[in-house]
Amino acid sequence: MGYMNNPFFLTGKRILITGASSGIGRTTAIESSKIGAQLVLTGRDENRLQETMKALDGKGHTAIAADLTDNESLSHLVEGVGELDGVVLCAGQGNTIPLRMATRQRFDPIFEVNYFAPVELLRLLLKKKCIKDGASLVFVASIGGINAITIGNGIYGATKAALNSTMKFFALELAPKKIRANSVCPGMVNTELRKGGAISEEQHKADMENYPLKRYGEPEDVAYGIIYLLSDASSWVTGHSLIIDGGVTI
Repeated sequence: MGYMNNPFFLTGKRILITGASSGIGRTTAIESSKIGAQLVLTGRDENRLQETMKALDGKGHTAIAADLTDNESLSHLVEGVGELDGVVLCAGQGNTIPLRMATRQRFDPIFEVNYFAPVELLRLLLKKKCIKDGASLVFVASIGGINAITIGNGIYGATKAALNSTMKFFALELAPKKIRANSVCPGMVNTELRKGGAISEEQHKADMENYPLKRYGEPEDVAYGIIYLLSDASSWVTGHSLIIDGGVTI
């Protein structure tokens, strides 16, 4: 009965989600579709992107395969998104290496994917006036490099710290248009990104003991926070970093 007027729902909102072919991006897309969002999904893997499309509720969704680090591909995406009520920047890449081995060549590709690509995407969307007044921008950052400093996580943490900082500048500069910018900062989440690292499963199990809730997060745990920031329920929230970490940074 209250579906149309519930401020936590996304009814009638057109939202672009990057990194939608897997992990947090995929789950955010699926959960957003259940509460009325019309979605534009993008990711590099066309087949996996289509798998996400098949899992969505509702109709009118769009998928545009794109590599955000490629200028031509990025321009193609921007031309196809239409007007947006929300943007979720989920695409990211991990890296575990001690800083004494972290040459510039190690830094550059991670910064390209995690920082420069999403910032350039937003710049182009704003330049093309694709983002409507009153829209919501959500950056997927991390507690890594911001609230949690761990050995070997320096490159990844630096990219997420930079992204989290830039979010605040977007929030300030776009406030006159009532465009909000916020971030979510997850702890360790059970996605492909975690499983693809150099840390063993035994080490992960030991690390879970550091979490007061004694588990890593699931993609849904983060997706629900993103949806809150996209919704009208958070209309007085901007420039905020929402930590979703099972209490590990207490």
